[in-house]
Amino acid sequence: MNASNQLTFLRIVLAFICIGFILKNTFISLLVAFIIFLFASLTDFLDGLLARKHKAVSDLGKLIDPIADKILIVGVFLAFLQLGVVNTWIVSVIMLREFIVTGLRLYSLRRGVVLEAKGLGKHKTLSQIIGIVVIFVVLILLRSNPQHRFVLLLYEKGISLVMWYVLIITLYSGVYYFWINRKMIKTF
Repeated sequence: MNASNQLTFLRIVLAFICIGFILKNTFISLLVAFIIFLFASLTDFLDGLLARKHKAVSDLGKLIDPIADKILIVGVFLAFLQLGVVNTWIVSVIMLREFIVTGLRLYSLRRGVVLEAKGLGKHKTLSQIIGIVVIFVVLILLRSNPQHRFVLLLYEKGISLVMWYVLIITLYSGVYYFWINRKMIKTF
């Protein structure tokens, strides 16, 4: 268990703490959840950096890093869904893509092949993180100034636009992931 993998496991723990604070749904709890989310997202960058710098890239890290990302991202989207902030079907499609890709990874691992996240998958994760950051900012602004017209517009229209962006990038990266791994999929 190298330092990089420890950061990845920390991200999983932070994800559940973040979700708990989101569900409290107060100005302070959302602010705390936002800070936790930013720190957890930073660990995603740091664990890969540490692994490459110390030449400690491992098969375990290649597997658990994307799983930790999914726990954080899907968990936060589910918390936002519980608050009624995001659209159910969009979150469902995002979750479906994430779980199918994870299933493919686990299947390939059983066959001795580690399918790591590629550039587009990393861009997808970054777009999801940016989307969540925007949603956090809008929710925090809404809690601090619930009658402001611009904030209400952001809440009513901005979150929807952000979720469409995240959905498009998520679906595109999923299609690409299946395309580049089509030989593995044919062996099912």
